[in-house]
Amino acid sequence: MFGRVKPLDAILATAEKKSLHRSLGAFQLTMLGVGAVIGTGIFVLTAEAAQKAGPGMMISFIIAGFVCAVAALCYAEMAAMVPVSGSAYTYSYAVMGELVAWMVGWALILEYAVAAGAVSVGWSGYVVGLLENLLHIDIPDLLVRGPFDGGLVNLPAMLIAGLVTWLLVIGTKESASVNAVLVSIKISALTLFIILAVPVMKSTNFHPFAPFGFGGIGAAAASIFFAYVGFDAVSTAAEETKNPQRNMPIGLIGSLAICTVFYLLVAAGVIGSVGANPVVDVHGIGLEPGSPELAHQCAAIGDQAVVCSKEALAWTLRQIGWPMIGNLIGLAAGLALPSVILMMMFGQTRIFFVMSRDGLLPASFSKIHPVYNTPHVITIITGVFVALFAAFFPVGLLANISNSGTLFAFAAVSIAVIVIRRTEPNRHRPFRTPAIYVTAPLSLLGCLYLFYKLDVKSQLLFVVWAVIGLVVYYAYSRSRSHVGRGLVEVHEADADIPPQPVPPLA
Repeated sequence: MFGRVKPLDAILATAEKKSLHRSLGAFQLTMLGVGAVIGTGIFVLTAEAAQKAGPGMMISFIIAGFVCAVAALCYAEMAAMVPVSGSAYTYSYAVMGELVAWMVGWALILEYAVAAGAVSVGWSGYVVGLLENLLHIDIPDLLVRGPFDGGLVNLPAMLIAGLVTWLLVIGTKESASVNAVLVSIKISALTLFIILAVPVMKSTNFHPFAPFGFGGIGAAAASIFFAYVGFDAVSTAAEETKNPQRNMPIGLIGSLAICTVFYLLVAAGVIGSVGANPVVDVHGIGLEPGSPELAHQCAAIGDQAVVCSKEALAWTLRQIGWPMIGNLIGLAAGLALPSVILMMMFGQTRIFFVMSRDGLLPASFSKIHPVYNTPHVITIITGVFVALFAAFFPVGLLANISNSGTLFAFAAVSIAVIVIRRTEPNRHRPFRTPAIYVTAPLSLLGCLYLFYKLDVKSQLLFVVWAVIGLVVYYAYSRSRSHVGRGLVEVHEADADIPPQPVPPLA
């Protein structure tokens, strides 16, 4: 199981070919983290968290942020030591062997593709709400919601997933300047929301604070974890960081602290201005988000609760007398969220590409288009699945399934960082995780706790996905692995050169 390890020295030797200039300080790293994290989750999962925890969702943001912080510190040591593409998949291959690496890569496939579907559904909710309010029309739910959510098919979500797939195939990648503009749009929209919603808060809306106890707060934390995904962008910038031992913790903890404060203010604005009481059945039991029962109950009360809204922030502003600003929030989400879908699908294809190049997936997956010079085969396959996820599943379920894959990968990295400290204590580490024997176990336990608090459907789907992964590995990948066949893989810059046989020992 642990026998096939991809030699770390070989990975590092290829990484040296792309050594980068160390130019990032603590401030730049913090801003990079804020830009990568703030976005989708807070726009689309606020209603989901409110239905699970009520006003107690403010504690949920703190729990999820803490788990991310300790996981990020573990991630940072591995990223600084193994600064190559493939993230958790590559780290696991170097430390714990091929089977663990395969399972981590398989989980990352689930994370990226399903997350892209979740963002597509979130985008649909805001754009449909914007069109209905601007044009004063009522678009039938049958065409803009999936079957679990009181509709038939979510056509706008399917459409945006297809459009992003087409852009990726023809090679349109957003530039850093475009991304910076989109990040500023997201942050400006959230800041405007806070300025307008926080002053009209009423303390009575915070009672009862935790209608379903700490169990509900934990369940909301497991969902809201999606709002923090992206912080690993800071970890992977370790190679470009000045004095990483000092600046990496500042950048990681600083960006997560800023995002958590932002999220708490947004959550307080929603709760305090319009209330966040969950919708319950006749027995006082909270209905499951994204379920037909909740959709039916929301239809009965005319969607007059934030937990019923598919565009919680825009809906809140319309309720407190700012309809045009609410529409602007919807427009900001409509403009900014497609870039998140693009980044997630791009990340998905990169993981597929690296695994294919290692021989674990068919070589056709890493085939490059002769005209567009993009991995078109795997991009189209990914796009089809993302569009299907977006068409038929509610945003909360998709976010939870994506979280299950992310939590598994982070747990694997938390273990890997301790293992390599013991097996190779003298290896050069540009960044060392502080208090490793406290931080890594906390990260592992935090990931396990959030996985435990996910809904049963998400847990079962992850187990099914893992079993399928094991079948694929033993039926196909194990016998074709380049490491298993004694081939040394090269860095992606040399991906067109065939893998070279390992020379015999002298």
